[in-house]
Amino acid sequence: MTSFVPSVRARRRTAALAVVLCAGLTAALTACAGEDPDEGTNGIGRLDAPEIEKKARTAADSSDMVRLAGTLVSKGGTYKLDMRLKDKGGAGSVTSGKSTFELLRIGDVLYLKARAGFWNHDTKGAGKASDADGAAADKLDDKYVKVPEDDPTYKQLRGFTDKKVLLGGLLTLHGEVGKGDRDKVAGVRTIRITGGKGEGGALDVSLEGKPYPLRFARGGGGGTVTLADWGKDFALKAPAEGDTVDYGQQLPKSSS
Repeated sequence: MTSFVPSVRARRRTAALAVVLCAGLTAALTACAGEDPDEGTNGIGRLDAPEIEKKARTAADSSDMVRLAGTLVSKGGTYKLDMRLKDKGGAGSVTSGKSTFELLRIGDVLYLKARAGFWNHDTKGAGKASDADGAAADKLDDKYVKVPEDDPTYKQLRGFTDKKVLLGGLLTLHGEVGKGDRDKVAGVRTIRITGGKGEGGALDVSLEGKPYPLRFARGGGGGTVTLADWGKDFALKAPAEGDTVDYGQQLPKSSS
């Protein structure tokens, strides 16, 4: 067998190539290690968690409009929301159990719109609505029913359309606030801040543009909502008279 012994020139070329490769690798690793994750962002990722929370709340308070969608879990049940909110009202849908209804509020005037099944209720324990109830439900089917302000449900339903009320509850983290991971929400880079012991909730705040809150997860499995369309205006228009029913001082009972 003939052994191969590289020439001096070949060994020098190999050594030189190794030096070049090592230098390139070192430069690449150094560049990666020194890369600023906040480059091109609004800079809030450099702040501590309480400061990020304050910036997010200030941004939210400064905006007149927002769209809120997701699920909230409370002692009263589980609610799926898709609401567009502004300072003087809101519009959207709420699902509770098997019932879905629409809400529209303009100032203090609140409308509720649902299909006939929402209004049907069993008064005889037979799992079937009475004829009178069925007839009433048919009249309310797919109509905007004006909710009297004295009705017991007015305050609860209005809360779903109230930007200040909803955001006040959603943007509150409990316990000591800490910084979490970076992520993306709808393609936008975010920084997460979390409440104490993992049960105080988690808020993802935008690293692009204004530091708006973009996603909130309530502690203890209380649901997750996304917040979008900050500052994007939308029209609030009263329904046509022919599509509206004024039921008087109190709404009929519903099946929800």
